[in-house]
Amino acid sequence: MKTSQIAIATASTAPGEPWEEKLAAYSAAGFRRVELQLDQAKRWMTRGRRAGDLGKLLENFQLRCIGGFECPIECFSDAGRQRENHNLLVANARLLAELGGELLVVGTDGPSENSLSALETIGAVMRKTAERFPKSVALAVEFNWSPVVKSLRSAVGVAQAARSERVGIVFDVAHYHCTSSKLEDINHVSVPLFKHVHINDMRPKPGEHSHCNDDRVLPGSGQGGLDVKGIVRRIESLGYRGYFSLELFNPELWKVPSEKISGEMYRAMAGLCSKGQSSGGRRMVRGGRGGKRSMA
Repeated sequence: MKTSQIAIATASTAPGEPWEEKLAAYSAAGFRRVELQLDQAKRWMTRGRRAGDLGKLLENFQLRCIGGFECPIECFSDAGRQRENHNLLVANARLLAELGGELLVVGTDGPSENSLSALETIGAVMRKTAERFPKSVALAVEFNWSPVVKSLRSAVGVAQAARSERVGIVFDVAHYHCTSSKLEDINHVSVPLFKHVHINDMRPKPGEHSHCNDDRVLPGSGQGGLDVKGIVRRIESLGYRGYFSLELFNPELWKVPSEKISGEMYRAMAGLCSKGQSSGGRRMVRGGRGGKRSMA
């Protein structure tokens, strides 16, 4: 992992904090790439602002949007709800494209009765939806943000069913810990499907007794119990060269203003980087299978 691969999800700091204050804090801390919680971004834009205004704001703070998320993709609701949901996702993809972002992250809904065939359905719906996106934006499913895609293996099933270079997986350390996913599931089959990685540590509790959001802590803080560096090394050893985005939903950390916590967050991510590795200027970064090449 290199500093040029470090990003922060805007969900990591207080949800109600003024948007400009968040971005200013991230930039001052050293972050140069952000993953946007799109409902937050849209609230900022409701005051007569447009995507171009948000793009200029990011540029003023020397930040680049790499992607974002807002809601799950609906695959099993009625036709009207699916149409509305998919139109929203397409609009979000277009917004991300205007900002230079390359990935829309989604969870999924589920069928009334769970089955393996549901993974095929989800994959097919994701493929059709991604085909409506700008070509610069891919779609990725985050396992455990779904009643049916509850593990890395299930996410692999969805991505394989999609049969599209534009559909892949988001790997999240917290979701990995809290589900039936195992270290051996991070392998030569799954990692090439990774479009993005969320980084966090978890309090030292068994996965089944952990809350996948509230129990997230900063890597290297001494509060966690996972070998985050080891997980990163394994992912990279299998060819992943995309971004690693810090994503925390810790209510205690949300109490601390971005201005005070962002530096600690950046240092936590920098501590995961290989010794002697730095951004070294602009270079090409490639995601997993079908990952787009982009200037980092």
